[in-house]
This record gives sequence, C-alpha cells and structure tokens, in this order.
Amino acid sequence: MALQTLTIRLKNTATEHRVPVGYNLEQVYELLSLSLPHGATSAKVNNKVEGLHYTLFSDKDIEFLDTSSPSGLRTYTRSLFFVLYKATNDLFPQSRLRIEISMSGGFYCRLLKQGEESTTEQDVADLRRRMQEIIDADLPFRRITAHTDEAAALFRQYGQEDKALLLESQGKLYTHYYTLDGLPDYFYGSLLVRTSQIYLFDLIAYGEGLLLRIPDSASPDTLRTIFPQEKLFDIFRENHRWQDILGISTIGQLSDACKKGFASTLIHVSEALQEKKIAALADRIAARPEIRVILIAGPSSSGKTTFSKRLSVGLAVCGLRPVPISLDDYFVDRDKTPLDSEGQYDFEHLHALNIPLFNEQMRTLLQGGEVELPHYNFHSGKSEKSGKRLRLRENELLILEGIHALNPELTSNLPPESKFRIYASALTSILLDYHNYIPTTDNRLLRRIVRDNKYRGYSALDTIRRWPSVRRGEDRWIFPFQEEADEMVNTALLFELAALRGEALPLLEAVPENQPEYSEAYRLRKFLTYLPPIDLRGLPPTSLLREFLGGSSFKYS
Repeated sequence: MALQTLTIRLKNTATEHRVPVGYNLEQVYELLSLSLPHGATSAKVNNKVEGLHYTLFSDKDIEFLDTSSPSGLRTYTRSLFFVLYKATNDLFPQSRLRIEISMSGGFYCRLLKQGEESTTEQDVADLRRRMQEIIDADLPFRRITAHTDEAAALFRQYGQEDKALLLESQGKLYTHYYTLDGLPDYFYGSLLVRTSQIYLFDLIAYGEGLLLRIPDSASPDTLRTIFPQEKLFDIFRENHRWQDILGISTIGQLSDACKKGFASTLIHVSEALQEKKIAALADRIAARPEIRVILIAGPSSSGKTTFSKRLSVGLAVCGLRPVPISLDDYFVDRDKTPLDSEGQYDFEHLHALNIPLFNEQMRTLLQGGEVELPHYNFHSGKSEKSGKRLRLRENELLILEGIHALNPELTSNLPPESKFRIYASALTSILLDYHNYIPTTDNRLLRRIVRDNKYRGYSALDTIRRWPSVRRGEDRWIFPFQEEADEMVNTALLFELAALRGEALPLLEAVPENQPEYSEAYRLRKFLTYLPPIDLRGLPPTSLLREFLGGSSFKYS
C-alpha cells in the first residue's frame, strides 16, 4: 500500500513539501533537515503555536520557531520551569515551588519550605546541579490526555490544590497535562519534546528565593543580563503578601471565591486598598513643601492617566492645587523629529520633545515667573503659542505625565529637591497557578485592546500588530529609568483580568486565522478562558479600570 502523504507549506523556507500522514512536528523537522541554530522549540501551525508533539493529519501551513521568537522562547521557558520543579521535588519533596514574577532578566521563584523562609546558597547549588542532571538525562516531556476529574485528583495527590482548582474552574471534560519522569505538571502552553533541548540556563540566589535565568531572545547564545530592580521587587513582594493574607494568589482561588459569591467583596477590597495607597502617597507629598513638580511615567496602558487624576484629588484633599501640564505640547516641529531605523518619524524618542524650552519654562515657573505654554498642532505638525499663561501660586504644584517623565535628561536643569518621581504600571501579581505566572505585558496588552477598540476604533488585530513597536519603545525609553522613581505604584487590581475578559474575548475572536497575529490572539483567548466572568456593576466610576472599560467619572482629552 502506498504511503499516504499530505502537503505542508513551510514558511521558514517559503517552500512546499509532501510528508507522511501521522508524522509529528519533530519528525517533520528532522525529515526536512532544517537547521535552526538551537533547534526548533515549537511551531506555528496555521498561525497557532503547537508543541513538537503535534501530529499532522491534513495539509497545514507551518513555521518552526526557536528561542529567538517570543513564542519559541515561551515554550523553552515553560520546559525549564518543569525541570526546576522536578529538581525541587527530587531534593525537597516537602516543599512547594512558586514561580512568581519576571524580573531582573529572569524569573523570581520561591521555595516554600516548612519552617524556613529563605533559600540558601547550598540549596541553589544543589538545585542547579540536579537540573543539569535532568537535562543531561534526555528525559521526554510526555503529553497526557485525561478526564478533568482524574487530572484534578492526581494533582491533589501531589499537594497541588492550585492546579486542581484551575482545571476544575474551566468546566472542561478532558484536560491535557505533562509528565517528566512520572511527575505530573500542567502548563497552559506547549513544552519541548526532551529535556536535552535545554541548552542554556542558570540559577542563582535572589532575595529570599532564587532567580532562574534564560537565554536572551535577541542573542540566544547568551543569558539575559541581570539588572537590579529592587524597588519593583519590593512592590511585587508586598502584593504577594497581601494576596496570601486574602487567600487569593491564583486564578483558581479567584474563580472559587467568585463562585461562592465574593466577587463584589473582592472588587470593594481591591479598590479600597488602591485608594488607601494613593491617599497615603498624597499625604507624603503634601508633607514635603519643597516638592513643586510631580513626574509620572509608565508603559502603555499602565493607567497612569487615571492614576494622575486620582492623585490630584488626593493632593487637593491635602490643601494643594495640582496643575497638569501635557508633555505632548512640547513636541518639536515634525521636520525636526528624530527618525527611527526605518527612516520614519520616531515620536517616542526623547528628543522629539523640545527639552531646552521645557526646562526653561519649568525653571521660570519654579522661580515664581510667568510663562506662555506651547501648544502642539498635531494636524500641521508645528509647535504654536497657546495664549495660555501660567504662574504658580501658593500651594500649586505641577503634575507631568508621560513616557519620558523619569528620564533624568528631561528635567536636568530643575532642582532635585523640587521633583517627586512616580513609576506607575500594571504589575500583575496574581498567578494562574504556582508554576504558571501571568506576564504583566499580557495584562497591559488586554487593557490596550479593549481601550483601543472602545475609544479609537482599532481592532484587536491592529493593536496586536502595533504591540511589538510599542514594547521596543518601552524597552528603550521607560524601563531603564523605572528604578529612578521615588515611588512605584501598582495600578493592577486583583480581579481585573476577570473584568477585562468579557470585553476582550469577542475582540480577540475576530482576529482572522490567516493573519500572523492570530497566534497571539489565540494565546490570549486561551488564557482568558481560565478566568471567571465578573459582574462590573459594582465597579466604581473612579476605578482605574474605567479608563479602559468606560464609564469613568473622569474626563479624558
């Protein structure tokens, strides 16, 4: 009998090939003698990311991925998480591994050992050695399909109530999970085929836990650079402590609380906590009369606009009069705007702003003088005089919000004691489960998808397509200066991903399968299905989320 074959269109080489029906992606990769530098970690199949376990039964478009792509690196990283969990289970069977946040060029993890708070240097050395042994053993990651009840019971046997709750919250009859040398674990994305595909990692002591280091996607032969993020680290630790007190640190626990009728309570408590923090920050600023300029920066969709408005209310309660200044009005004429690598105007570049004029006017205001504020005409691309004159009166202070607000060059001529710098971002701290963290970038992207559609008429496809460019701008102009802040503010809310779910899902479902962005839309859709729907009628009109969902009592220009 002739061997049955199917056709694949291979995007890596823009060629078509006939391959046997029933081959998996790993076999196809080997059959075609492809040579990605570190091998394939996963592949896009009809623009949906699949693991190399995936079996082909019909014609497909295929693009193999490696650690230089975001999706390929995610597969590699999840597999490394499993190896760390396996090493932890082998050496410290009475402990729990919790992968908490991405930071400092790696992933901060905690080893929750009975009676001990911190992980020792010897613990880390032992874990690193055991991980390397597991990698060298070339063990397979096996993908298992089981009834959800059976899978949940299995995870409870291993003390993983967080995973059991997560699987049960989905309402699915059957579940896929993985095993490594008989040890089960669950991940919401694909894994590698074998441990020997992990070619580079490191594990070091960090804080009370450890930092798992991974390859740099821009240079996959090297590890990501470690950089200090102590202030950011403190914010995350504070949020995790608060969530542990509430007993809601994972999505499974959140779903369980919502099912039991506590959704409204979660909204009220989360909003009250955020309001308390903003009020306390306003009090600290008011106690320092030398502060005359508040600088607020944060990445896209961080909620910094609403935060600045709520902070202004808090300052007014303290007897101060905040005066907002738009940095957008300090743009240089369009023909003087710096160009990017593709020869296009780079409006996110620091020198797209008229820094000398800005510093001159700010200095004049702080010295008691009067200035005429500029106005940038976006239609003509010219800076114009606004006719608005400003002099700071008693108890007035300036509030400046923008992506460059923390860049020292922007306010280089202002007295240091006159400035108070705030970094605001949605620092998501809730986990899917102990081994599946939620990237803060996903939180912000979902916010932006909803907002862009509601207020700007952009589709989810448009927003996802622009997102890599937005992220590059953040990496260059925002993140390097976040530790310059005098205060960091977390604008994320414990329940907010569930709140965004209802608006975001239909927008993501509208992304066509024939578009490259479909893979990202599908990934986000799958993630959102883990979240419970939540009634937003109890969401206050001053909530930070109203900036994205609508219904805010604040006015936005």
